[in-house]
Amino acid sequence: MELGVHELEAAINHWREQRPARGNEFALAPEVNTLATIYALMIFRRQLSIDVDTLDPHARQLVLAARPQPDHKDPDASI
Repeated sequence: MELGVHELEAAINHWREQRPARGNEFALAPEVNTLATIYALMIFRRQLSIDVDTLDPHARQLVLAARPQPDHKDPDASI
């Protein structure tokens, strides 16, 4: 499964909202730092996408957790 730059940016923004920078130095949260490193390497290598399976398990989980979840509505709720 391919992960595009825009989706990676969305994942970074998701984690920035969940875990904002803190302290006087405004250090990035570990989740943001992990994804920002991948982003930087993609930019350096001029990659528009990366295979999710090549990411380490922690980074892969961060990306998957940041994806919008499908809206599962109860079909009986409108009755």
